[in-house]
Amino acid sequence: MRLKELESSLQNLSGFDEPKITLEQYCTTPHLAARMLYTAHSVYDDIESKVVADFGCGCGILSIASNLLESEFNMALDIDLSALQTAQKNCSNYEVEVDFILTDIKSNSLFKWKNKVDTIIATTSVYSLHKSSTREAKEWNVDYEIIAEMKFDVPMMYKFHKKKSVDIEVDFFRFSKKESRN
Repeated sequence: MRLKELESSLQNLSGFDEPKITLEQYCTTPHLAARMLYTAHSVYDDIESKVVADFGCGCGILSIASNLLESEFNMALDIDLSALQTAQKNCSNYEVEVDFILTDIKSNSLFKWKNKVDTIIATTSVYSLHKSSTREAKEWNVDYEIIAEMKFDVPMMYKFHKKKSVDIEVDFFRFSKKESRN
């Protein structure tokens, strides 16, 4: 699938019915989502035939995009039940398969399966968006690369927003396990 096709395919998703500021819920735009996933797919070969986990999936745009790029298996995790319900509805409209998990990714509940499975499959990389003004990855003991500097369009959604929309500068990171240096 080409980049423009992917972006076009993501145009008609439902957003948050009632976004929660305490969870910092903002919808990733189709433009941004398509570029993020297409880069992970075409440059790093990290999507097709891979297991993809979308932590803090919100409305499911990244899960849908990874599925459209032929990931092997998708799971979408979020702490907000209403966000997961919206993501499920969006996925059913696209006829893509995603397993949804209601959980707090900060808790240890994800590791309850530790001694109950034979094999744990983990990818070698994690992708994430961070405000450009908060570059702290050097302190995390991981190798990282800033793949792109992007603008995240935040529309007026909350009472305290004063402008119709604001572009927030974000960095698109690719984190990987730090290689041991001999």
